[in-house]
Amino acid sequence: MRLEGARMDLIKKIWTARKLILVVMIPLSLLPLPLIHPCSESSCAYVLIVTAVYWVSEAVPLGAAALVPAFLYPLFGVLKSSEVASEYFKDTTLLLMGVICLAASIEKWNLHKRIALRMVMIAGAKPGMLVLGFMCCTVFLSMWLSNTSTTAMVMPIAEAVLQQLICTGIADTIDDSATVDTQDEESDKEENQKSSNNHLQLLECKDNEKHEVCMLSEELNGLTFRPGFGYAKESNGYLPEAPISIPVPKKPKIRRDSLYPTKRDHMICKCLTLSITYAATIGGLITITGTSTNLIFAEQFNNRYPEAKVINFGTWFIFSLPIALIMLILTWIWLHFLFLGCNFRETCSLSKKRKTRREILSEKRIHEEYQKLGPISYPEVVTGIFFVLMTVLWFTREPGFVPGWTSLFEKKGYRTDATVSVLLGFLLFLIPARKPWPSAFSSESKDDGDDDDDEEEEDPLAPMITWKDFQRLMPWEIVILVGGGYALAAGCKVSGLSMWIGRQLEPMSGLPPWAVTLLACLLVSAVTEFASNPATLTVFLPILSALSETLQINPLHTLIPATMCVSFGVMLPVGNPPNAIVFSYGHVQISDMVKAGFGVNLIGVFVVMLAIMTWGEPLFHLSEFPTWAVMRNVTGSL
Repeated sequence: MRLEGARMDLIKKIWTARKLILVVMIPLSLLPLPLIHPCSESSCAYVLIVTAVYWVSEAVPLGAAALVPAFLYPLFGVLKSSEVASEYFKDTTLLLMGVICLAASIEKWNLHKRIALRMVMIAGAKPGMLVLGFMCCTVFLSMWLSNTSTTAMVMPIAEAVLQQLICTGIADTIDDSATVDTQDEESDKEENQKSSNNHLQLLECKDNEKHEVCMLSEELNGLTFRPGFGYAKESNGYLPEAPISIPVPKKPKIRRDSLYPTKRDHMICKCLTLSITYAATIGGLITITGTSTNLIFAEQFNNRYPEAKVINFGTWFIFSLPIALIMLILTWIWLHFLFLGCNFRETCSLSKKRKTRREILSEKRIHEEYQKLGPISYPEVVTGIFFVLMTVLWFTREPGFVPGWTSLFEKKGYRTDATVSVLLGFLLFLIPARKPWPSAFSSESKDDGDDDDDEEEEDPLAPMITWKDFQRLMPWEIVILVGGGYALAAGCKVSGLSMWIGRQLEPMSGLPPWAVTLLACLLVSAVTEFASNPATLTVFLPILSALSETLQINPLHTLIPATMCVSFGVMLPVGNPPNAIVFSYGHVQISDMVKAGFGVNLIGVFVVMLAIMTWGEPLFHLSEFPTWAVMRNVTGSL
C-alpha cells in the first residue's frame, strides 16, 4: 500500500510538472537534428518544431513561445538578431493599433450596446427572431472588433434577456400556451394605471412571508443577474390584478442557476448563447482586421509575394461578405433545427397581434435597457463618424475597378490601410469628448452631479480616449504572436526550408486544385480544435505556400480557404476564447458544443469551398498560376 501511495504521489507530481518537463525535454530530444545535420534547413526546422510544439501544447504562454525564434535563430546562425527583431513589428501591427483605438472609443461610450439593443428591438422577442437579431448584431460588431471583445460585450445583454425569460417562465408554467391580444393589453393597461404604479403584484403568502423575486441590475460593463430584495405590492398595468400563485424557487448559490422553468427555456438559452460565439466567428471573417488570423495571412502573404497587389481591405471584403451571409443563414437554421425544432412559423412570426406573456415582458425589458442609454451623445456621434470614415477610406484606397485616393499622390505604394487606421486612431486622442458649443443636453448633464461630470468640468478638453483605454484593449500577446509567425516565415524563406518542404510534397501533383484545397481545409479545421488559431495558421501557411508553388497552383487557392477554416475551432471550449466565454455562463455542456459545432464546421468548409470555386475565381484569377508566384518560385530556387 505504501508503494502504491508513493507511486501515486510520483504520478501526481509528474502530472503537475508536465508543462515544465515538456518545455525542457522537447528542445533536448530534438537537439540531434541540427547537430547531426549542421545546415540552415535543419536548424530552421529545429526552431520551427520547438516553437510549434510550444504553441500547440500551450506549455508556455503563446506570446512567450513566439519569442523562441528571437534567440534561437541568431544562436543557430539562421538570421541575424537585428533581422529577427525587425519581423516582430510590421505594417499590420500599426493597422491593429488603429483599430483598437476605434474599438476603445466604441466600448467607452457604449456605442456597441446601443447598436446591439436596437437590432434586438427590431428583431423582436420571438425565440427564432431573437436569436437571429443577436447573431446579426454580433456579426456586425465582430467585423470591426475582436471576436473575444465582441462576445464579451454581447453576452451580458443576452444573459439579461435570458434571465428575464427564466423569471417570467415561472409564471408561464401555469398556462404556457396562454396568449394575450396586444389591443387587450393596451386597454388593461389604461384601466390598471388608474389605481396602481408600474410593478407586478404578487400574491402574499398566508404567513406574510416575503419571497425573493428575480430582478435585473445593471453593472459597469454589462448586465448581470442578481437576486432581488423582496417583492413589489403594486401592479404594472400589464396583467390583471387577479391573484396569481407563483412557485418561488430556492435562492441559487450562484448567479446562473441550472434550473429552468421548462426544457424549452433551456433549449432557448443553449441556442442563443451558442449563436453568439458562432456569429462572432462569422463576423471576424468579413474584414481583414476582424481577427488576428486574417492579419497573419495578409502580412505573411505580402512578405512572401511582394509583387502581388491583390489582397487589401476591399478585395477581402468583397470575397468574404457573401461567405459570412450564407454562413449566418445556414448556421441560424442549423441551430434552430437542433434546439428549437422545425416550427419556424411559431418561433419566427413577425406578427404583433398575439404574443405570449414572456415575449411582452422581454420586449419591455429590452426597451427599458435601451431607454437607460438616453439620447445619443456627442461622443457616440463622433465615434460613429470615425467608424464610417475609416471604412470608406479603406474601401476607396485601391478599389481596383477605379483609381483610388492614393492615385492623388505622386509617389505610389507608400500608403496602406495602416496609414488610415493609425491617423484616425491618433485623432481620437486629440478630439475633445465634450461639445465645443453649449446645448440643452450639456446643461442637463451638468445637473446630474455625477463624478464623471465633475472630472469633465475639471478638464473640458478631455479626449475621446486615453492611453489607459487603449492599453486595456490592446492585445500585446497577439502582436508578439503574430511577430513570431513572421520571424518563422522569414527563417523558412532564408534557410531554404520552404523549398525543401515543397519538394517533399511533389507526389501530390496529381491531385486537382480543389482536392488539395479541400484537404488543407479539413486538416486545418481539425488541428485548430485543439490548438490556438493564430499558432495553427502560422505553422501551416509556409507549408501550403510551398505546396502551391510546387504544384503550380495559385497560392491564394489554398491560403485563403485555410485562413478562413482556421477560425472554425468551435466544437470545444478550448477552441477559441469566445467559446470559453460562452461556456462559462453555464447554459451549455461540452456535448452541446460538440454537436452544434460539428454542423457549423461542415457548413463553414462547404461555404468556403463554394466561394473559392465560384466568385473567388474571377476575383483573384485563381485559374492561372500568377507571374508574382512564378517570380517567387524562381528566386527561391536560386
